[in-house]
Amino acid sequence: MTIPREGETIQVHSYKHDGHIHRVWQETTVLKGTRNIVIGANERTLVTEADGRTWLTREPSICYFHAEHWFNIICMLREDGVYYYVNMSSPFVFDNQALKYIDYDLDVKVFPDMSYMILDEDEYADHKRKMNYPDVIDQILKRNLEKLLTWIKQRRGPFAPDFIEVWTNRYKFYKQMK
Repeated sequence: MTIPREGETIQVHSYKHDGHIHRVWQETTVLKGTRNIVIGANERTLVTEADGRTWLTREPSICYFHAEHWFNIICMLREDGVYYYVNMSSPFVFDNQALKYIDYDLDVKVFPDMSYMILDEDEYADHKRKMNYPDVIDQILKRNLEKLLTWIKQRRGPFAPDFIEVWTNRYKFYKQMK
């Protein structure tokens, strides 16, 4: 697996368990790229859905992907605070200028006060049945959901108080260079 370079612009591709494309983010600036972690940022980037519909993201976002954890975290910078949207997903891989992962339906919305809601449990159950998710995937996702909830409660990783400031400043630096 290649590693994305800091300052490089990449695409983010989300797939479903059956291999079909789910969603593509056209442009994300890499702020940190290692074998295990990719932190990116985007703002008003074009997103294409599996059915061809497109839309633009509304606010600047810092995106956190890990090669060992079964979730990725989108930190949306809004006027009234940082909102987090977490996709329960496979760890990422990077190839051909695109970061790729499998979206496993379950999502967690985290509010600026660190309260949260688990979303799409019905969609997960439906897709688990339709796409035949193996029991081992179900167990891995449940363990990783517990890990994620611990991170939120302990304000670890992207939920740490200084995470947004550090990576927003790095994003501003790369935007000025363009």
